[in-house]
Amino acid sequence: MGKIYIGWAEESIVPDKKVSLAGQFFERISEYVESEISVTAIAIESDGEQAILASADLGNITMGQLKMVREKVEKLNHEIDTSKIIVAATHTHTSMCVARPNSAEEGSTIKSTIEILSEFVPPEMLYNALVSEDDDIITPDEALVFVTDKIAKAVVDSWNNRKEALYANEFGRAPVGMCRRVCYDDGSAQMWGDTNTANFVSLEGGNDSGIELIYTFDTNKNLTGVIANIACPAQILEQRSFISGDYWGRTKANLRKKFGEGIYLLGVCGAAGDQCPRDLVRWVEPETPIDDPNVKRPNVIEHKADPSMYDISGCNRVGKRVANEIISVFEEIKDYHDEAIFTHKVLNMDLPLRKATMEEYNMAVREIKHYFENLKDKKSFDFEDTAYLYVHAGTISRFRAQQNQEIHTIESHVIRLGDVAFSTNPFELFLDYGNRIKARSKAMQTFIVQLACGASDYLPTKKAEEGGHYSAYISSGKVGSEGGDLFTRRTINEINKMWND
Repeated sequence: MGKIYIGWAEESIVPDKKVSLAGQFFERISEYVESEISVTAIAIESDGEQAILASADLGNITMGQLKMVREKVEKLNHEIDTSKIIVAATHTHTSMCVARPNSAEEGSTIKSTIEILSEFVPPEMLYNALVSEDDDIITPDEALVFVTDKIAKAVVDSWNNRKEALYANEFGRAPVGMCRRVCYDDGSAQMWGDTNTANFVSLEGGNDSGIELIYTFDTNKNLTGVIANIACPAQILEQRSFISGDYWGRTKANLRKKFGEGIYLLGVCGAAGDQCPRDLVRWVEPETPIDDPNVKRPNVIEHKADPSMYDISGCNRVGKRVANEIISVFEEIKDYHDEAIFTHKVLNMDLPLRKATMEEYNMAVREIKHYFENLKDKKSFDFEDTAYLYVHAGTISRFRAQQNQEIHTIESHVIRLGDVAFSTNPFELFLDYGNRIKARSKAMQTFIVQLACGASDYLPTKKAEEGGHYSAYISSGKVGSEGGDLFTRRTINEINKMWND
């Protein structure tokens, strides 16, 4: 047990150009900056052990991007153990498309949707989800250099800024995330499914309103920053055409209004693959139109509920709700820690690749061929075509890949800081897995940080796989429920060993 040293840093990742906004089946070009997107980093050191956790307002962080960050950090500061750098994404859908460099992750035998579909139709016909050719729009390759430079700078600055510090681990509650998968009486399920139908039975999973919190202080007990862990992605404004930090941006602005501009907020997403900021039972129509092939509401009933969670009004509500809870808990802090047991383990986990059957493969080929036969007079794809075909293209890609690849290796971090555990994963991890880890962890508090150190897409439960639809398709993720169970057991074991040793 040793003294704790903590450093903070933040870098804006708003470029000088417009951006192609990531996260949908169609291209959106930013019209303006609604709120800043940034990367925030905290460096923690004690007794020679270290960890640097960075949270970026991006859709995801691939291993190739992380590798570039680590290489840049290595050139800037040789004291930092680059293997102990964790970079996570808030999963905002109002940030830029960033190129995926070659890496073990991107260089696997799993081909992209466009690559598969090019086998069935001339490439010029395909809907192009990449950036439009316009000098006023930052390209994915330019964004890659820009973003990795900024993340590396925040990481190094946080390390250089570390000082003897205090921290308090606390807990709050604010309803943000809710299950976004709807179950029907025939055993099927749908992401964003319509609940105003006699076939609606239940939401597939629960939700977690808890907020795991760590407050940091200087030695005079002046607040310096907050780590907040919420089981909900930052995708209220996912359909809009502007740059935004989504509800984390609103939360940060509210906290700085209370505590001053020097306060840092590091928001990280918990297990939330099946979670969203919207109440699908008390459905509230978007204030402005959306283009989502999975959101169909033919018979809307007006409800008294939250504002539209597709719009700025809803984002304001959630940002205020989260900030108010963080402030309320802060006002009751009594226990401060200036030293703690601090351990950090980096794990490479081999998980089974989710496989497609021969029957699923053959059906996918038939579906794509049939679809194109009915598109002879169409010049190009729209988002509806892309959303439909990615399902079958992904199945074809997976079936071919699994002939030579059976394992998907991920990087995961397990950290102990006093009574607190951190566990990271590269998935959009379904809530049930996170709940199982939290329930069986020997830590007083367990922070689950998803979409960290890799982009392995959704990791659904067995129930979701049986229900089907987006987020549970083979195309939706590299690992299935078999791998999810293995990851959960291994994580629980690794956390608990830190308390047993």
